[in-house]
Amino acid sequence: MKPSPLGQQKGRRRILPVAALLLCAALFSALGVWQVNRLAWKRALIAHVNEVSTANPVEARLLPMAPSPRDLAGLEYRHVWALGRFEPQGTTLVSALTERGAGYWVMAPLRMADGRAVWINRGYVPLGSTALAEAAQTPTGEVAITGLLRKTEPKGRFLQANVPAQDRWYARDIAAISATRGVKGQAAWFIDAQGPEIPGHPIPGLTVVQFPNSHLQYALTWFAMALLSLFAIRLVWRRAA
Repeated sequence: MKPSPLGQQKGRRRILPVAALLLCAALFSALGVWQVNRLAWKRALIAHVNEVSTANPVEARLLPMAPSPRDLAGLEYRHVWALGRFEPQGTTLVSALTERGAGYWVMAPLRMADGRAVWINRGYVPLGSTALAEAAQTPTGEVAITGLLRKTEPKGRFLQANVPAQDRWYARDIAAISATRGVKGQAAWFIDAQGPEIPGHPIPGLTVVQFPNSHLQYALTWFAMALLSLFAIRLVWRRAA
């Protein structure tokens, strides 16, 4: 017995919306699983950063100057220290946006006893501050710096690219700054200095080591949308019956 035209019409009315909703349910489920994986990654990252940033500092000379990207990711935020002399001609102001407002990071190369150099982020100075003039005056003699190891930043914030020819810096791109300032033998990373705040000097210790972790909420949202899609399939099927 052939199905009636009315039955065929109802069947067609079911197929397209049900197929679309099944596709949505599959997509939402995949996004939920992806967020679960991201949650595991973020928790591992937070645990790693908490461990290395609070551990006893490691001497910078014992670390690789040009680690692979994977090794560098494992070294970031490690507590390190370096002993050497600043090279004042290398001091560079890099645009910064911090919890204290807009200003500059004061970057300066520190030449260690073995001849290699490591860039130091001495700290933050606000726009229009009288500390800007003093920031260019690096400490003389041998100094010891303790801080957190950071990866180089080849890109600026808000899509602003560095303009070395005009001495305008928006990112702490160690290779580019070193080439412009004539600094050689430098590490591919830099140190965010930590220490007490001294009036008239760059403000150290503003490194943000807290990471937002909303992946669980995102995962639950995607899974809820997948369930709603399945519920909608049931409604469509019943109404078309």
